[in-house]
Amino acid sequence: MALTVAVQMDSIRAIRIAGDTTFALLLEAQVRGHRLLHYTPDRLSLQGGRVTARVETLTVQDVEGAHAILGVPERMDLSEVDVVLMRQDPPFDMAYITATHMLERLPASTLVVNNPAEVRNAPEKLFVLDFPALMPPTLITRDKAEIEAFRAEHGAIVMKPLHGHGGAAVFRVLPEDANFGSMFDLFSVTFREQWVVQRFLPRITEGDKRIILVDGEPLGAINRVPALNDIRSNMVRGGAAAASDLTPRELEICAAIGPELRRRGLILVGIDVIDGNLTEINVTSPTGIRAIKRLGGPDLAVSVWDAIEARVSTVLSA
Repeated sequence: MALTVAVQMDSIRAIRIAGDTTFALLLEAQVRGHRLLHYTPDRLSLQGGRVTARVETLTVQDVEGAHAILGVPERMDLSEVDVVLMRQDPPFDMAYITATHMLERLPASTLVVNNPAEVRNAPEKLFVLDFPALMPPTLITRDKAEIEAFRAEHGAIVMKPLHGHGGAAVFRVLPEDANFGSMFDLFSVTFREQWVVQRFLPRITEGDKRIILVDGEPLGAINRVPALNDIRSNMVRGGAAAASDLTPRELEICAAIGPELRRRGLILVGIDVIDGNLTEINVTSPTGIRAIKRLGGPDLAVSVWDAIEARVSTVLSA
């Protein structure tokens, strides 16, 4: 079944393909004979109920620096494509939210991955709060008195922006920390929304596990270990990835959230687990597929496309 696939992403010319999950998905789509189209979010338009984009034909090859061959841009009605991959990177800001509203207007015959309405309704650090029994103690606030009370109860805490990404602006605050007042002031002037405050998990030094779920099923994982003198395990912040199996607790977490992911049409999801505690459910543009394969795990791009093609077949046969 050859499909027409449009990928909405940051410019493909600027990516580093060695660790890029979107690129892995495009390589697998091309192997399957799917026609690839590329556009950036700023090329998305809505007029008269029609969602269009200036798209370019795309051919990919696994060669850094020569990884993408693009055609001449032309306007296209996105209702004419079979699949839209919504894969631009965060921040999850008003531009991102606007894109979800626009893509939500496409007919059911065009499958958007992940479901744009559910991406909008599942901010990564808020959606996870639907599963409090799986999480460390967590507070969403910008109220200083609330943070101080939480800190008095739990000791060391982590503060991070609610819509942050890539480990940016993640701080550990000690039970007695002379920097807390200045940090609070910095967050207050930098972020208009509430922040995430969580009990600090000391075993972060042993790693933050990224687990990839495809259509609600856990199919692969890597353990990301922070660099020395850093609490952030993100690989863009110096974290080192290692192959990893899933523990019984991690399988329990996946079994608890999997049905809800399937119900919401969230086909490709990456969750983060520290010491048996679920900390984030990443639905916007989750990564990890290439790292899992490089470390000897399965090629999850195959599983993602199996799931997408099954969804498309269901729509076509309805």
